[in-house]
Amino acid sequence: MSVYDFSAKLINGREKKLSDYKGKVLLIVNTASKCGFTPQYEGLQGLYLKFQKRGFEVLAFPCNQFGHQEPGNHHEITSFCEVNYGIEFPLFAKIEVNGENAHPLYQFLKSRKGGLLGERIKWNFTKFLIDKQGNVVERYAPMVTPQRIAPDIEKLLAR
Repeated sequence: MSVYDFSAKLINGREKKLSDYKGKVLLIVNTASKCGFTPQYEGLQGLYLKFQKRGFEVLAFPCNQFGHQEPGNHHEITSFCEVNYGIEFPLFAKIEVNGENAHPLYQFLKSRKGGLLGERIKWNFTKFLIDKQGNVVERYAPMVTPQRIAPDIEKLLAR
């Protein structure tokens, strides 16, 4: 099983098969617009611009489970990301990442790479690095900046 076995709704409501990203290195992130880590959107966009032509994608999944820091509707989230950070990478529809309603993709990611709280996601901007075969390679805590992940992305792109 790999991330390619899942699909998720994009923020515009269209269903997206993650198998469409086969052969690419992915960084999957649960995001929020009103979080202390929200400025990481800038770093995520920087990674996307730096590596996208080499086969890298950032997949952002807005989530309102942590301090209600993503209260907006899909239009508000899209507008916020475009206006404030110039986001060009895919934004997905708002999901839950913990609990009985956790999106199946996040159930899978957490089962492959636990964190300090076991399988639970600790907070917004937890990041999962996925290799070109769809395997979960690494999990990064929210305080790990996108810039600190760049060397790991480089290694996977070089393989």
